[in-house]
Amino acid sequence: QVQLDESGGGLVQTGGSLRLSCAASGRTGSRYVMGWFRQAPGKERECVATISWSGVNTYYADSVKGRFTISRDNAKMLLQMNSLKPEDTAVYYCAAKGTSNRFTYYFTASHQYDYWGQGTQVTVSS
Repeated sequence: QVQLDESGGGLVQTGGSLRLSCAASGRTGSRYVMGWFRQAPGKERECVATISWSGVNTYYADSVKGRFTISRDNAKMLLQMNSLKPEDTAVYYCAAKGTSNRFTYYFTASHQYDYWGQGTQVTVSS
């Protein structure tokens, strides 16, 4: 079992920045692909970014490419969000998926992930 705990959400103006953090505890010695998802009111949960167990390979949704950066260091994963827009407003979740491959990273569907955090609210005001 892995427990995931997000932090770093908040209220920011358009163009501002936030850094989300996801701390993993439990079986953190195992290999996991990790990802950030978000869900806005009335919308489906969508994948924002993913990162391989090695940290070498990453994926970004087109809507955040060039503005968000995903990274990881052992049991912690970060999402640096710059140039925030009102449409980035959502609850952000971190997720983990067990893997035997240190380079695999392209998992963008919610059902592919085994563990989820409780979510952190990000609100971008216009």
